[in-house]
Amino acid sequence: MTDRKEQLAANLAKVEERITAACTAAGRDRSEVTLVVVTKTYPASDVRLLVDLGVRHVAENRDQDAAPKAAACADAPLTWHFVGQLQTNKVRSVLGYAAEVQSVDRARLVTALSREAVRTGREVGCLVQVALDADEGARGERGGVGPDGVGELADLIAAAEGLRLDGLMTVAPLSGPYAGRQRAAFGRLMDLSTALRSEHPAANMVSAGMSGDLEEAVAAGATHVRVGSAVLGVRPGLG
Repeated sequence: MTDRKEQLAANLAKVEERITAACTAAGRDRSEVTLVVVTKTYPASDVRLLVDLGVRHVAENRDQDAAPKAAACADAPLTWHFVGQLQTNKVRSVLGYAAEVQSVDRARLVTALSREAVRTGREVGCLVQVALDADEGARGERGGVGPDGVGELADLIAAAEGLRLDGLMTVAPLSGPYAGRQRAAFGRLMDLSTALRSEHPAANMVSAGMSGDLEEAVAAGATHVRVGSAVLGVRPGLG
């Protein structure tokens, strides 16, 4: 085993311990939480090593980095998630590899995703990105639709040909009433999920929590956690 593979294996084991402990504390089964490793800024060689170590879900937030990486790993048994702010002119490229788009936050993007899904004969999973720092009718600092717009956008996705409404995603906000209050933020997301499932019962995916706050997300009920630096490390100069 190479030094890098040993490092990734050790990091994965620590993250697995954290998720398992969080599930136990919350009275949940470990199988209820899916680990999505965020591989942004890291090379395809690391993705290959992660696959060897049993990782099956990876995420990227920039198409220009993700597309060549996904192409280099096209034969690997992976589900690719797109988690960044997505411009409509990048939709065709992103749907070339991503099975799940976690950052759907506006009607125009729904239209573009649907058109491309139909063109390629695919069904694409979509999450509504919820911005808990957004004012009514506005988008969040890091993308996302405010809580008041979730229902309308979810209905658009559910009705769009080629798209599948899978649930909700959020990033713990840096400003607003939930800044620094991850547990409360994730609890609010779960309340929104409960409301969504009353209209769309199959939309039960809740993506929340990252390296620093995955425990709070699991405690709140997240089904997917997005972990980058705790698995891959922090690259020099990236902070």
